[in-house]
Amino acid sequence: MRFSALKILTEGLTGNKGWKPHWRDPEPKAEYDAIVIGGGGHGLSTAYYLAKNHGLRNVAVLEKGYIGGGNVGRNTTIVRANYFLPGNSEFYSHSLKLWEGLEEDLNYNVMHSQRGLINLFHSDGQRDAFARRGNAMINQGDDAILLDRDGVREILPYLDFDNARFPIYGGLYHPRGGTARHDAVAWGYARGADQRGVDLIQNCEVTGIDIENGRVTGVQTTRGAIRAKKVGLVVAGRSSQVAAMAGMRLPIESHVLQAFVTEGLKPVIDHVISFGMGHFYISQSDKGGLVFGGDLDFYASYAQRGNLPMAEHVMEAGMALMPAIGKARVLRSWGGIMDMSPDGSPVIDATHIDGLFLNCGWCYGGFKAVPASGWCMAHLMATNTPHEHAAGFRLDRFETGRGLMDEEGTGAQHNLH
Repeated sequence: MRFSALKILTEGLTGNKGWKPHWRDPEPKAEYDAIVIGGGGHGLSTAYYLAKNHGLRNVAVLEKGYIGGGNVGRNTTIVRANYFLPGNSEFYSHSLKLWEGLEEDLNYNVMHSQRGLINLFHSDGQRDAFARRGNAMINQGDDAILLDRDGVREILPYLDFDNARFPIYGGLYHPRGGTARHDAVAWGYARGADQRGVDLIQNCEVTGIDIENGRVTGVQTTRGAIRAKKVGLVVAGRSSQVAAMAGMRLPIESHVLQAFVTEGLKPVIDHVISFGMGHFYISQSDKGGLVFGGDLDFYASYAQRGNLPMAEHVMEAGMALMPAIGKARVLRSWGGIMDMSPDGSPVIDATHIDGLFLNCGWCYGGFKAVPASGWCMAHLMATNTPHEHAAGFRLDRFETGRGLMDEEGTGAQHNLH
């Protein structure tokens, strides 16, 4: 069914008894033209664009749990295109353009809110760095406004501008940045893929990858063997584990990134705010909760929960920036398993095994990349050639040293990106 104002009104007046499931719950077929391993945002968008853009409908998404139960539902929902380096800049710019038309494309309300993102700076050196980044964003065709101290105060009067350690000098304003509802993004792509014939197979864990004479022939799962001509690995923090089934060792580390939400409060934060000296970022959800996060836990882990020292660190950063939130009660926290690459930039590439494709290494950029990641991964799987906006996301750059994209300038240490 398609959503419309008339449909919502009709259901509201008739007890909401006419709604149908958003997607089917099919049994896996014996063979597909393509299999996407991973039912998160990137896997679902890949399947959706395989069907929509390339006409491949005999496709299955294999998810070991339930749709949207991984990182796509465990993040702080920020959408932005404020990257600096060539390769990243055009990719995330493309992703933001897809975000802006996503609700109409999916006929689903993903609650995309372009409320604006402000990255604060706290020194002359940071101001210069953000001025350079803003110019790069404008040259890419995106928007950026460099605000001085008074400009930030006019928009965000509730911040602590005179913190003795981290006084606010100004900020880089990205008006088209914002947030989206993470669950709705997964549900919208799942619904759209299902409508185009894609099978979404939940509770189906991949236990092996079948390879014959250097070519992928299918996968082994907890629901039986499934043959396929092409297989895409789109499993975020589990990338190293799943790739190992194909005999591959990836240059990826998995780390936990915590996020937090408070009780519902009256509207106070109209933007997304990033603290330049504490790696702290915060926004307010439509339900009133303050959603915020900070640094990685800095040790490799597959646990979807974090440790208390990092929770304390994030709270301290929040209080340094915005003491007014000190009396808000934290309702819950969660952790996402981040697939961290050596240079902080992702991989969308074919592997040395014919028919096996890889999508991983998203670090902090996974949620905002969902539309473009799926768009470019689908193009790669369908045509066997990289999409122009993802041409730099090659796996072999870590072997050759050519084409590295160290966006943060922190060197080859995974947990610093």
